[in-house]
This record gives sequence, structure tokens and C-alpha cells, in this order.
Amino acid sequence: MSATDTAVPQVRVTDDETPVRRRRRSLAPGEWLGRALAVVIALFFVVFFALPLVWLILAPTKTPRELLLNGPFDFGAFATLAENWNALTAFQNGIVWTWLGNAAFYTGAALVLTLLVSIPAGYALAMIDFKLRRALLAVTLIVMLIPSTALVLPTFLELSAVKLIGNPLAVILPFSFFPFGVYLTYIYFSTSISKDLLDAARIDGAGEWRVFWRVAMPLATPVIALVGFFNVVGNWNNYFLPFVMVPGRRAPIQVGLAELLSNVPLFNPTSAGSVTIELPVLALATLVSVAPVLLIFLFSQRFLVTGMTAGGTKG
Repeated sequence: MSATDTAVPQVRVTDDETPVRRRRRSLAPGEWLGRALAVVIALFFVVFFALPLVWLILAPTKTPRELLLNGPFDFGAFATLAENWNALTAFQNGIVWTWLGNAAFYTGAALVLTLLVSIPAGYALAMIDFKLRRALLAVTLIVMLIPSTALVLPTFLELSAVKLIGNPLAVILPFSFFPFGVYLTYIYFSTSISKDLLDAARIDGAGEWRVFWRVAMPLATPVIALVGFFNVVGNWNNYFLPFVMVPGRRAPIQVGLAELLSNVPLFNPTSAGSVTIELPVLALATLVSVAPVLLIFLFSQRFLVTGMTAGGTKG
């Protein structure tokens, strides 16, 4: 083989094909200051939110002594984690499972009622012209702005008058009252679904219920997921209303955490003579209480993002 056969062919590069290096633009002092401020703010939020979360995750792996003497971000042992888990599940004969079951039942039942009411209500406010429509929308906005804790006392008096205190309905019915879900549904149908599409279905002979169920509902999957998620998170984390309405063994996990806290000697010295809960066990109970909501969020991210951005453009 000759040298000419093994030579690498040379490619002629013209001036047009020569890559042009762009000069880096120097940042003005004001831009440097803005970037530095953004980094400082980001670090502040990391320190303020992320570090306590890391400490909470690592705390159940330690003994009470290790929690106080060792480094805050040191990992303990899986054996210690198992011991803390056994202590949690053994508290009052495993009442933590009862609390979790109560929370799941109250939240699930309220979710079904919320979707059955909020989605049709938001659709009606957005797509149907009827008397008092604007008044109902204004009332929805006003009630949405009222703190939920401010409504606990009048709700308690109403439910006490019909003798529902201590009954699961005393929690499920107030949990199902979700004006924010009605408003989210109203915004979605107003901005993302064309009325011409619904009018075409009506011209074809479809009744109002069939238009809603066969045309509007399949397009409303993102907002249904969004309303459901906000309702589940709000109801699962609600403490004050269940504390007032269903005390005792019918309480959900958030009220149960307060009972666990009352048995920690560090926060309640009078509990020294009774069954005590150590800080690592309390941290483990806190993680158990937030785990269901975290799992729901992880498996519904796609629907949540779609629902949050669906009303940004006109469909």
C-alpha cells in the first residue's frame, strides 16, 4: 500500500465555515450584584428549609443520647431505626395505625365529595348563564379568603346542634367544603375550553348533563388532579378542626402527633411517670405522617404541572 493511499484526506475549510468565537460580554457591576444577591437568597432558603429536613430524616436512626451529643447530620444505625419503629408502633397498642386509617378515611371521603361538588360548580359558573351567577362567584371568592380556622367555631356550633360531634361526618362534611377548588375549576373552564365546542355538542342534540360528562369532563383531567391534590394536602394536614370535632381514638394522624408530643418529657415534664416518647420516635412519627402526601405528590407531578399551566393560554 502506498503512502498516498494511507494519507488522510484534507478538507478545505472556507472562511464561511470557520467557527467564530464569540467574545464573552463582561458583566456590569449591577448584574454582578444581582447574581450575588440571588445566590445569597438561594443559600438562605437551603439553610432554612433543606437542613432541618435532612436533620429530621436522620433523627430516627439515632438514640436520644446520640441525637443530643453526636453531630446533627451524622447517621445512626438501622438497628436503632428498627427500635424506634417498634416503639412507635407499640405506643398505646399500635394506635398510630388507627390514626393513619382515620386520616385516610376522612381525607378520601372528603375528596370524593369535593370532586362531586367542585367540578360541576366550577363548570356551571364558567359555562352556563343563569341568575345570581355573578353573586355566587363573588361569594365563592369571599369565602375562599376567610381563614379556615375562623370557621371552626361556627361549624362546631352547627354540627353540635344536629348532634354530629364525635361522628366522622363532623370532619368529612367540613373537609368537603372547598371553595378554592370551585374557583380553580372556574378559571380552568373559562380559559382552557372553548364554548363553541360545547355549543356544537348541544346543536347535535346532547343535553346539558351529557355535554358536561362526555365533552367537558374528559378535557378537565388536569384541573381535577389539581383540585384533588390541594384538597388532599389541606385535609390531611388539618389539625384544628379534627381536634375539636373527633377527639380520642377517632382522631387523625395530625392530632395523634400532638398526643405523642405531649408524652415527650422534654416538652411535657409531667409525663415522666407515664408512657414516654423519645425525640427520635417523634421524628419518625412525623415522617410517617407526611409520607402519604409525599407519595401522592411524586406520582401525580405530571398532572399537577399540566393543571397549573393549563389556564395560562386560551384553548
